[in-house]
Amino acid sequence: MSDWYSTYAQRYSDSVWIPFAKLEAFMKDILVASGVPEADAETIGEVLIESDRRGIDSHGIGRLKPIYIDRIDAGILDPVTRIEVLKDEKACVTLDGHNGMGHVVAKKAMEMAIAKAKEYGLGMAAVRNSTHYGIAGYYVTMATKEGMIGVTGTNARPSIAPTHGVENMLGTNPLTFGLPTDEDFPFVIDCATSVTQRGKIEVYGRAGKELPHGWVIDENGRDRTDTAAVLEDLTRGKAALTPLGGIGEENGGYKGYGYAAVVEILSAALQDGAFMKALNGKDADGRPIPYPLGHFFIAIDPAFFMGRETFRRIAGEICRALRTSKKAPGEERIFTPGEKEYLAWQYRKEHGCPVPPSLQKVIRQLTDRFGLDYSWEF
Repeated sequence: MSDWYSTYAQRYSDSVWIPFAKLEAFMKDILVASGVPEADAETIGEVLIESDRRGIDSHGIGRLKPIYIDRIDAGILDPVTRIEVLKDEKACVTLDGHNGMGHVVAKKAMEMAIAKAKEYGLGMAAVRNSTHYGIAGYYVTMATKEGMIGVTGTNARPSIAPTHGVENMLGTNPLTFGLPTDEDFPFVIDCATSVTQRGKIEVYGRAGKELPHGWVIDENGRDRTDTAAVLEDLTRGKAALTPLGGIGEENGGYKGYGYAAVVEILSAALQDGAFMKALNGKDADGRPIPYPLGHFFIAIDPAFFMGRETFRRIAGEICRALRTSKKAPGEERIFTPGEKEYLAWQYRKEHGCPVPPSLQKVIRQLTDRFGLDYSWEF
């Protein structure tokens, strides 16, 4: 365990560690100054800081400006979220987020799915005209905290090329599950259906690092590793992410492509929402427009099956059996999904959130722009 933490800390040798409460308060103040109602700003800050707590640096405070503040500034993200119930039928509900803050819409949707699961055993919410909602894992753990299974997925602006194609057609489209266990943390698998996702490429960009081979292809099917140019070409449709499994079929790329398509369909067809090229954020003349994303949320209550405690116990036994199985030569341990995020929090709750030099600059810019009374340790 100590070796894992030692290696973990070395990754952030150039960062300044800032208390989470300070960063969460800062994000809330920035959002309120940008026109977001205070209660909604609290929700958004809570979702973003949870990403940093779990060590998912691609979706935390690093996303505050380039995703949310910049889009509010551009007039393509409404800081005041209006949630409309389009249809409410027993275990199912359909919502319209009217291009408001995705975190606010998503939290409300999962709350409704959980409430319906308590009554019917299963509950599902479908959302249209939403926006980027942060880490999907936040919403499934809303369910696990209630002793339930949580599932969510969302489409996104086109990034993934279908197997044997080079055009970015599908979003990174995470399919995320949260399962309660009898351990100190739930089983949570929260990842894109592509080999990587834009947020991780942005992390490489901030660090000035080249991308690993196999993450991105260009319009001619060639492997791309030039991070800064890739970020630009992804937006221009000149490059595309590869699906899970990578290029072609040999290593199972068709599987990632298939799951990405499943998420795209469920994120659009249930709620009569936008999909694929309609999510590229540009009108016919190339002017910026909202990204009207779709999401879905499912809550399942094991109490309606063989009981919550039975589910938690067996889920925990499976995780422990996996971790104690035979290890490959040279490997010290086997992890189960959600474990690394739990370990990251055990370290970070004592040390704070790592803020690299590139993000320090952004935080100072936002502090100055909005005239906020914050002093920083950098």
